[in-house]
Amino acid sequence: MQKILVTGGAGFIGSNFVHYVLDNTDHHVTVLDKLTYAGNLASLAGLPAERFSFVQGDICDGSLTDRLTAAADVVVHYAAESHNDNSLHDPRPFLDTNIIGTYTLIEAARKHNKRFHHISTDEVYGDLELEDPERFTESTPYNPSSPYSSTKAGSDLLVRAWVRSFGLQATISNCSNNYGPYQHVEKFIPRQITNVIDGIRPKLYGAGENVRDWIHANDHSAAVLTILDKGVTGETYLIGADGEKNNKDVVEQILTHMGLPGDAYDHVTDRPGHDLRYAIDSSKLRSELGWVPKFANFDAGIEDTIAWYRKHEEWWRPQKAATEARYQVQGQ
Repeated sequence: MQKILVTGGAGFIGSNFVHYVLDNTDHHVTVLDKLTYAGNLASLAGLPAERFSFVQGDICDGSLTDRLTAAADVVVHYAAESHNDNSLHDPRPFLDTNIIGTYTLIEAARKHNKRFHHISTDEVYGDLELEDPERFTESTPYNPSSPYSSTKAGSDLLVRAWVRSFGLQATISNCSNNYGPYQHVEKFIPRQITNVIDGIRPKLYGAGENVRDWIHANDHSAAVLTILDKGVTGETYLIGADGEKNNKDVVEQILTHMGLPGDAYDHVTDRPGHDLRYAIDSSKLRSELGWVPKFANFDAGIEDTIAWYRKHEEWWRPQKAATEARYQVQGQ
């Protein structure tokens, strides 16, 4: 059994990882989460007390991260400010959490000689043209286009520098767009699903031609656990499930799965700097570490996700009204 410290473990992707680890290993998990609006203790309800503990706190708190890191065997760093729209309205929290927070954690991991895994995003690579046959690889140059993606790029580079300069025992993974249980209703897929449940027509930025490479959160969790078990220190692994879909197709699939006409949605003004296309080449992870996604079929994954939101209205309902009010102010 290992003791794993998971930062941001009350957030969407982090909480899915916590559930996955507790369901599939005998490890003990401690979650450190600031509980901003994106963190939700309800996402961690019912976990076994003998193998799980929760600490509310900020990853920028050096004494706290030092104490928790010293008590762990492995640090898995999910904590981040991650909403692109929010980064355009107020970039400062993204600098504090994504840059200073990551620095604070890797200093603690270096001091105590702990294994460190850094969770990042494919958005650090910028975007691809819609008709470009290429996909992102581990050698793709960084080209971030928003305050969010630029701060994530900066955090990746900090981890790489600490590996080279100080011998930090770290790996990095850059993942494509996640969907699945426990995702805040401000995000694209759960917003559309919960709007349909509430009888509200989904909203689509611009023409909806922007392409994202979708992966179910359970598959992301399995990949991270694989990297912890088999990954090579200093290496970066891209995580993707070959799930390229444009936003228009995603909305239409959601509507169809929920028994409505595929065109029952409205277009809204596109957001500034909206990246055109992301696409992940995860062949390194698959060939070197043997990972394969369970939800290789997006249709099956989106059906599973819709079923979860239908069944767990008590989880997302408290977020919904305030989220829609904020979007309404922004004309979205």
